Amino acid sequence: MNNILEERWGLALGRIQEIVREAGAGMAEKNPWRDYFVRTARFLQLAAESGDGWKEFTFEEKKRRNALLYEDILPAYYSHSYGNPAYAVQCLGDYGRYLSFLYSELRGMIVYSIEGRLWDMTVCCELFLEVYGAFSREELPKPKEIRDILYWYVSDYCEDMVERRIKEQLDPSCSFAETILMEADLGTTEYLYDFGEYITDSECQTAQFLGSLSQEEIDRMARTYTEGYRMGFINGNKDLSKKKTVNIRYCLGFERVVRAAVRQFRQMGLQPVIYRAAGHVVNKKQHHRIGYYGHIPNQQFDYDHRGDAALFLDEDFVQRRLRAAQTAYEKHRELADVHGGPAVMEIFGETPFTPENQPEALTLSESQQKLQVYMDNQLSQITNRYIKGEERSFTIIAWPVPEIGRQFSEIFREVVRINTLDAKVYEQIQQTIIQAMDQGNQVHIQGKDTNRTDLTVALHPIEDGTRQTAFENCVADVNIPVGEVFTSPRLKGTNGVLHVSQVYLNGLLYKDLELVFRDGMVVDYHCGNFSEEEENRKYIRENVLYHHESLPMGEFAIGTNTTAYVAARKYQIEDKLPILIAEKMGPHFAVGDTCYSWSEDVVVKNPDGREVVARDNEVSRLRFQDKDKAYMGCHTDITIPYDELGHIQVITPKGAVKILENGRFVLPGTEELNEPLLLG
Repeated sequence: MNNILEERWGLALGRIQEIVREAGAGMAEKNPWRDYFVRTARFLQLAAESGDGWKEFTFEEKKRRNALLYEDILPAYYSHSYGNPAYAVQCLGDYGRYLSFLYSELRGMIVYSIEGRLWDMTVCCELFLEVYGAFSREELPKPKEIRDILYWYVSDYCEDMVERRIKEQLDPSCSFAETILMEADLGTTEYLYDFGEYITDSECQTAQFLGSLSQEEIDRMARTYTEGYRMGFINGNKDLSKKKTVNIRYCLGFERVVRAAVRQFRQMGLQPVIYRAAGHVVNKKQHHRIGYYGHIPNQQFDYDHRGDAALFLDEDFVQRRLRAAQTAYEKHRELADVHGGPAVMEIFGETPFTPENQPEALTLSESQQKLQVYMDNQLSQITNRYIKGEERSFTIIAWPVPEIGRQFSEIFREVVRINTLDAKVYEQIQQTIIQAMDQGNQVHIQGKDTNRTDLTVALHPIEDGTRQTAFENCVADVNIPVGEVFTSPRLKGTNGVLHVSQVYLNGLLYKDLELVFRDGMVVDYHCGNFSEEEENRKYIRENVLYHHESLPMGEFAIGTNTTAYVAARKYQIEDKLPILIAEKMGPHFAVGDTCYSWSEDVVVKNPDGREVVARDNEVSRLRFQDKDKAYMGCHTDITIPYDELGHIQVITPKGAVKILENGRFVLPGTEELNEPLLLG
């Protein structure tokens, strides 16, 4: 089989090299498609040659090739890139969308080549040559013929691509990155280029900054992260001793911290699984990157191709994709059974991204949106059967990168301080808030000035206040830094308007975001990003509702980390903070699944011993009848900053008890939370 694959690869590469040589020899132009195929063939040849000789290249040659391989989709060149659907349609007419899709799929050749993934390289190049062959005939192909070639490529190789992806998510032996992480000389930045990802000054400066820290400081940063993961199992009443692997997700530049974390996880008996963000369209989820990755060359490119599944998403593909996942998990069920879940290191500080809607980009039709929702739901159920929600956990932490500004090193040290605040202090203050909240059946949240929030949240009833509570006291285990109390609201009786003037959700900017709730469900939504209201609604439906008709309010929380809030204001980085930190800086509300999704029946207790009984809602309770209706597969937090907050008050049988007023904590016993605000 390997000999056959090597023969296929040799033939494919040879033909691509011929296309490049013919162009260099002045091949007569036969049609307007020639530029597309010649430029793409040159890219494929460069990617293949780079993989062959990477280990022998000098540092300078690696830098040069890294820049060349990613140059075409960088913002400075994107207006004339075939990766840009608008340019592709302008130049190639009705074929433009399909050939831009092909170009995007072929970009994976960079990392396939450097990893030596011969099968992936071969099928990509064969796809390119099949499309090239269709345009080499005297009569041009119909656009549908090109679409069909691409459709059958995805359909025919779906099982192989999915099986490979699931295996690398579970099997430590599949980690290309681990060898670099654990064996490279981290005292230089040369190793960064060996991953095959796009590398800029940001990743190099991050690595250099971490290189200036003592091993003790690095170990302490890693310990915050790994200990949070361990405590997630303990506080969630889950048995860590049953687990043998942990998935580490991070962004390049943080290798010193990750290396320390790997050693600490191994001391817990956990081997790291470190996989790259997906390359094949079959395994991607819109524009999101799940896994490790380097600098994102162009967020607009990713956004333009978020709907590429429109080319192949139909009922047949959905069934094939689901069968592939089921078969792969069954094949690797022993690995899945001992997998503990993800430990995630996020970054923040990049230049905020506001996408442009390109009408030429592929987008899902209404029927395809429903298929996507159905498929995502079914995939979640399959995953949960093998990596059981009631047995797995996670942790997540975030660090700044140099783009955050000239005060990077100062900001970084401040974030280290925020991530390591004394959880015991917050635990006691948050317990005071919970005691007050548990006396009520509703909470009223009111904005002030230009903030239009006017929202009533219904709370889970407490039968025995000595043993039960509706709110979890979040003390920086799975969700770092410390600083929130949260609940799963009752949907019936949760009504009103949630508004925030500006917020970044999953890397995208929303201006004047407004969601309207009726009995806990989103019934209307608006934002002010685009001049056309329909564009605004489409933007929210696609990137907040994830194509669902509606979503429930899955979480209501009060963030208490005023230290983080003051630091954000001091360094003027509010617009660059990840939701992980931003959600601790005011009340926040999540649309989608609850925080206890797939593990609602696992007993959770606060540090005071009381059981958190608000672990589900009217939607998630549908799991007993129909799991398809119980889970959405998404959870998006939206925070109201303290300075946009008029009040939060809990409605009790004896009257209203104010928790916050005009952005300050007023409940007796919480005054210490105001000290950073006063000093700031």
